[in-house]
Amino acid sequence: MKFSAFIAASVDGYIATPDGGVEWLDRAAVRGPADAFMGDDGFTDYLASVDCMVMGRGCMEKLVSFNLTAEQWPYSDRPIYVLSTTLQRAPESLVGNVQVFPAGLDALVEHLRSSGYQHGYVDGGATITSFINAGLHDEICVTQVPVLLGEGLQLFGHLGQQVDFSAARAEAFGNDFVQWKYSLNYSQSTG
Repeated sequence: MKFSAFIAASVDGYIATPDGGVEWLDRAAVRGPADAFMGDDGFTDYLASVDCMVMGRGCMEKLVSFNLTAEQWPYSDRPIYVLSTTLQRAPESLVGNVQVFPAGLDALVEHLRSSGYQHGYVDGGATITSFINAGLHDEICVTQVPVLLGEGLQLFGHLGQQVDFSAARAEAFGNDFVQWKYSLNYSQSTG
């Protein structure tokens, strides 16, 4: 099974402000679309390639705070699994969209594989880091937003090993956003 991420980060590597805020993404979006080729920066095509999603509790709580209507829900009908040892069930507003999975990463991955899923979208910095530390994360796409936050929640947390990236692809857009994609290569890692 393949696991990948599609996420936005500031130039200095933060995915949110210290309090978890992402309003800076809305302000950056005011810059407008880069050009006819950027569109939604590839998210629609990426989402079409995944058949399930995994996120952590913090990412789910951020989704809840957006108060999205059914029409605004960005993930279609893909099953979403939330890794959490502190929650027993999804908040009322997300019932039917997410399933809380308290048994841990290894059990979740085994469940996804045995359920026949082929490509999982991993979202949230801590969850992405957990997948990388377990040697499970295959690819990452980061849309770098032209802003320095100075502090906040980092895209990558503490890694227990060096992880090499390969197969680099990058594109700069007319609105100064830069998108980079890499495959993760654990066999070349040292640490």
